[in-house]
Amino acid sequence: MDDALLPDGTYDVFIVDAEDAEPADGSTGPGTTLDLTVTTGPHKAETLMLRSTSWLGDPIDLIGMPATMTVALGIPSIRVDH
Repeated sequence: MDDALLPDGTYDVFIVDAEDAEPADGSTGPGTTLDLTVTTGPHKAETLMLRSTSWLGDPIDLIGMPATMTVALGIPSIRVDH
């Protein structure tokens, strides 16, 4: 892939791994690091790691969950499909 994470769009993903993440710059609260795999479409089977700027929940509970990743203007966001 080039510098862009994925092209703008909506992607079905699966959370392969998750862990708590310390604040990146000391000014924000703790977050969550996610290892994701795209499950559908032309990018199926691509894997990526994202760090959220907010805590998404207990990492053990997140592993194995489906999620929806939206990329807008090159910036990803995640919604865990509980």
